[in-house]
Amino acid sequence: MKKNILLTFSALAITLSSFGQAPEAFKYQAVVRDAGGVILTNQAVGYQLTILQGSPSGTAVYSENFSPTANGYGLVNLEIGTGTTTDDFTLIDWANGPFFMETAADVTGGTSYLVMGTSQLVSVPYALYAKTSGSSTPGPQGPAGNDGVDGIDGAAGAQGPAGNDGAVGADGAVGATGSQGLAGNDGTNGTTGLTGAQGNQGLTGVTGPVGPQGPIGLTGATGAQGPVGNDGAVGADGAVGATGPQGPAGANGTNGTNGTSVTWLGSFATAPVSPAINDGYYNSTVGISYIWNGAWNIIAQDGVSGLGSGSNANTLIYTVDGF
Repeated sequence: MKKNILLTFSALAITLSSFGQAPEAFKYQAVVRDAGGVILTNQAVGYQLTILQGSPSGTAVYSENFSPTANGYGLVNLEIGTGTTTDDFTLIDWANGPFFMETAADVTGGTSYLVMGTSQLVSVPYALYAKTSGSSTPGPQGPAGNDGVDGIDGAAGAQGPAGNDGAVGADGAVGATGSQGLAGNDGTNGTTGLTGAQGNQGLTGVTGPVGPQGPIGLTGATGAQGPVGNDGAVGADGAVGATGPQGPAGANGTNGTNGTSVTWLGSFATAPVSPAINDGYYNSTVGISYIWNGAWNIIAQDGVSGLGSGSNANTLIYTVDGF
């Protein structure tokens, strides 16, 4: 928001409260507007106000922070000397001026302050000097300060009572007879009176000025995105297509090489000792058949499909491609 809105802080009044003893504070009032001059209402704003001595870029003798909220008219009201600070307001030597006040703000209400301007403090805060000046004789009146920004127009007051009618003026001289006007509609017969001279028609009144245009309302926040809709139902499976015609028989493959015979040793709970090449056995402990070719290799396992052939129950055919 800070990139899109340039705030205008217009100081309306800086006044010192009137008490029996001068308080260690003075009032500051401002109107918050955007770059188009539209007043920002009900807006939280962070302020940092710094009092500089000697010049607009002089030594900072006091600094404090505020976190006000502009009211329905865009106004903020502060008391300089009562904000959040580590400085001592009572140590300011008001007799050793001039003094200037630097205004910085954060439109989000935070502490990322942007300097908006610096203006000179005129006579009002120097009332704080009067309590220690050592003299009750008032000094000469200082020069008038610059006019503040016009405040918001107040509501129109109720209409006052009508004033008393003024005295009837003397009759003027009879003017020359004008040209004959158009005949009017016949009126009802009244008592016969003296015929008076026809008066001149009055001038048309001046059109009043057009009233000022009201401020543009703030843009509403973007609504949250709606939830994602549920997935649609899965469509039914399509019908199974007709079976295609059987293709022609493939050519006979070449004859494989003759396999190597396996000597089946039988079923044992553990591996046989000193087996020969192509010796095989069934391990009843783990349900696996093995063949020896320098190490025991699995050739079949209970519960696993496989292919095998042989001339009797103790012989399987072992080839280079498997069993």
